[in-house]
Amino acid sequence: MKNYFGFSLTGKKLLPIWLIFYFLFIVPYVMLIIQIKNVQPGEKPSAMLFLYLFPLILIAFFITFYMVKLMIENVRYNDIPIRFNGKFGRFIGLVLGGLALSIITLGIYMAWFVRNMQRFFVDNSVYENQPFKFRGKGDKLFVILLLTIFLPMVVLTIIMTRLLLANPGQVSSSYMIIQQVITWIIMIPYTYLLYKWMVNIDYKSYHIRWETEFWNSCGKLALEMLLCIVTLGIYFPMASIKLYAYFAERTVARSGELKRKFGFDKDNINDFLFIWGQTLLTILTLGIYCPWAISKIGKRILGRTYLE
Repeated sequence: MKNYFGFSLTGKKLLPIWLIFYFLFIVPYVMLIIQIKNVQPGEKPSAMLFLYLFPLILIAFFITFYMVKLMIENVRYNDIPIRFNGKFGRFIGLVLGGLALSIITLGIYMAWFVRNMQRFFVDNSVYENQPFKFRGKGDKLFVILLLTIFLPMVVLTIIMTRLLLANPGQVSSSYMIIQQVITWIIMIPYTYLLYKWMVNIDYKSYHIRWETEFWNSCGKLALEMLLCIVTLGIYFPMASIKLYAYFAERTVARSGELKRKFGFDKDNINDFLFIWGQTLLTILTLGIYCPWAISKIGKRILGRTYLE
C-alpha cells in the first residue's frame, strides 16, 4: 500500500524569511558582483570587495537555518508532521567553527564541515517521537571530493595551462569549449556520489539509502544534463522531474529482511509546464514570488511521493 508524503508550507509563511534573505544577501551579492565586473583590465580590485563576502556568507548560513527549519517542519507523512528540534545557537557554533577550520586547513576540513551540517539537520528531525540519524562519514566525503573534484580539476588546470603556454596569444574558443565539456563530465560522478553519500539515514530499525549502480546512474545524469545544455536550459524542469523519479524509485528502507520502497507518481508533461510557470512568475517578479513557487512545487512533488 502506498503511503504518501505531504508539504504544508505556504508562500505567506515563507515570505518574511525570504525577504530577509533577499534584501540582506541576494541584493548585496548582486551589487558586489557588478562592482567586481566593473573593475577595468589592469586595475586591481579593492580588497574590501572580497572582505564583504565573508559577512554575506554568514548571513546566508544563518538565514538558511530558518528556511530549512520551516521546510522540515512542513513535511508530513501519513498526515503527521516532522518536528525539528535544532537550536540556532548550536547551529551558529557549527558554522563558525566549521568555516574557521576549513580556512585554517586550506579546505581539507570542508568535508567534515558538510558532514556536521547534514548531521545537524537530520539528527534534529523527529517523526512520531523517533529521531532520524545521519550515518555519512566525513572521511568518505573527503575521498569523494578529492577523487571527483580536486584531482581532476588539478589535472585539467595543468593541461590547459600547458596548452596555453605552448600557444601564447592564441587562446581560442575551442580551448574554452573543451574545458567546459571536461568540467561537465567531471561533475557527473561528483553529483551522483555526493547525493548517494547524503542518503544514508537511520530511522528506528530502518536504514534508508539508495540502491543504485554507478554507471547506470551516471549515464542517466549525463543524458539529462546533456539535454539541458542542448536546449539552453529549457529542458531543466523535465530533467529535475525525471532524475527525482529515477532516484526516488531506487531509495529503499531496510530492516533486516524487510524492505520498503519509495516511489513517485509521474506526470512529466504537466509537472514540466507547472514548474516552468512557477519559474517564470519568479523571474517576472524579480524573485519576490519565489516563496509561493517553492511551496506550490513542494506540494505538487511531495504529494505524489510515497513509501510502500
